[in-house]
Amino acid sequence: QVQLVESGGGLVQAGGSLSLSCGASGRTFSLYNMGWFRQAPGKEREFVAVISRSGGSTYYADSVKGRFTISRDNAKNTVYLQMNSLKPEDTAAYYCAAKVGLLSGNYYSDSAYRYWGQGTQVTVSS
Repeated sequence: QVQLVESGGGLVQAGGSLSLSCGASGRTFSLYNMGWFRQAPGKEREFVAVISRSGGSTYYADSVKGRFTISRDNAKNTVYLQMNSLKPEDTAAYYCAAKVGLLSGNYYSDSAYRYWGQGTQVTVSS
């Protein structure tokens, strides 16, 4: 069992930056691939980024590639999402999630993740 708690959301102007954090409970954090998803009002939840258990592999949605960076610190049981050059369309609730097993081709699907945080709101004003 893993409990995830996100933090770092807020209001920022377009072009600005925010850094999200997701802290995990338990001693098995390093066993999970960690992902970030987001959900805007009236839209389905969508994949943002994922990082492998060791941190050696990362994948991004095309919409955030080159602007967002996912990282993790297994000693601190924390995964991060650095968001730069933010756009109004990045406005959403952001969720971190833990995926067991291999970082396979379904990492973009929310159904592949077992544990979820409660979310943190990011609002980008134009």
